Amino acid sequence: MIENKKYFIKTQGCQMNAYDSDKISELLAHHYNMTSTEDPVSADMLILNTCSIREKAQEKVFSELGRWKKIKESKPGTIIAVGGCVASQEGKNLKQRATCVDIIFGPQTLHRLPKMIDEVILKNMKPVDVSFPLIEKFDFLPQSTSSDVSAYVSIMEGCSKYCTFCVVPYTRGEEVSRSLDEILFEVSSLARNGVREIILLGQNVNAYKGIRNKDNRSISFSELIRYISRIDGIARIRHTTSHPIDFTDDLIEEYSNSKLCSNLHLPIQSGSDLILSKMKRKHTVLEYKNMITKVRKIRPDISITSDFIIGYPGESNTCFEETLDLIEQIGFDDGYSFIYSKRPGTPASSEPDDVTIAEKKKRLSLVQNLIRENSKKYLSKLVGTNQEVLIEGMSKTDSRNLYGRTLTNKTVSFRGDRSLIGQLVNISITKANRASLEGICEI
Repeated sequence: MIENKKYFIKTQGCQMNAYDSDKISELLAHHYNMTSTEDPVSADMLILNTCSIREKAQEKVFSELGRWKKIKESKPGTIIAVGGCVASQEGKNLKQRATCVDIIFGPQTLHRLPKMIDEVILKNMKPVDVSFPLIEKFDFLPQSTSSDVSAYVSIMEGCSKYCTFCVVPYTRGEEVSRSLDEILFEVSSLARNGVREIILLGQNVNAYKGIRNKDNRSISFSELIRYISRIDGIARIRHTTSHPIDFTDDLIEEYSNSKLCSNLHLPIQSGSDLILSKMKRKHTVLEYKNMITKVRKIRPDISITSDFIIGYPGESNTCFEETLDLIEQIGFDDGYSFIYSKRPGTPASSEPDDVTIAEKKKRLSLVQNLIRENSKKYLSKLVGTNQEVLIEGMSKTDSRNLYGRTLTNKTVSFRGDRSLIGQLVNISITKANRASLEGICEI
């Protein structure tokens, strides 16, 4: 049996996967009183939560499973489970290639993991469930007991945008939103546990369209933010990640809400209208710029970050220069940039990949250097200012320091007593590092 035993989870990829791994941990603790271990060799159950966004995702999965196979050979009772997007994509093929795997589950069926574990132990089965049962999983997950200062709350699943480069609609399904009541109940429970900041999570979080149960009325993302801001104990609200075509005027106006943080991660992927059209992003560069202009009228100091795909098929030197120009014009102070890689089953994978890898690497370096310079300028401007910082915990690099985040989501470290954890504290910023700030506590 698996009761009171140990499990090891390895998580690949995005924040949604990190959230799902937390939920898997809660399930195992709730159903089997299992505890986590950082040592896979000592674990009775090994769980790989996979991501298929980047190139060679499948190869990384099978490499890890090769290592785990050896653990299972020396410890035959070990259960190996594979979840996430690669599991959803590969399904039964994964089981055929890696016979050591006992359980295969998708992002939408992780709540069925206890049932699948019982099938392995009691019936000697090897279950595969990578179906898309809408948003059923949230009805079966244990109530979160997190008492961290900041907590993720998943408000929707999947994506219906079908950008040509992206596998998410095929691995996580189309957009489905949780009801308003479910989300408010979860946030209220977290607030009672001492959580001060809520990070609303979704593949395309601002496409949220939930239902209010009492009258079956549709609720927009901006309304959801307003409801959450009224919950006692919640001091800050963040959200990730967004799509420009759902960054509507009512959401922009919500930035007048003091609890909504001054950082916006709004992926554009390219500064070229031609490439955006090929990607089926359904917006133009000018429309994107107008959104940023509007939100900056409300929050002039807002931190704007984005995602960029470099070397998409058909990206000429002119197209790439347009991306550099946009980064300069907007002044993105941080961002994620990646070399384009074909993802199996996506429309873009059938296009001729006509940009050489050497050119892609060169362009990526230029983008990253430019964003790094923007980040340096943004952080330097904060030196000499007072910033309200939500204190999250003790520094991992210096046990004498605390750390927290500004309203603009910049990390600050400073000398302070651990009694300040969970509080909003004014910090005088004294130094800007490459990706963080240092300061002095005003208390």
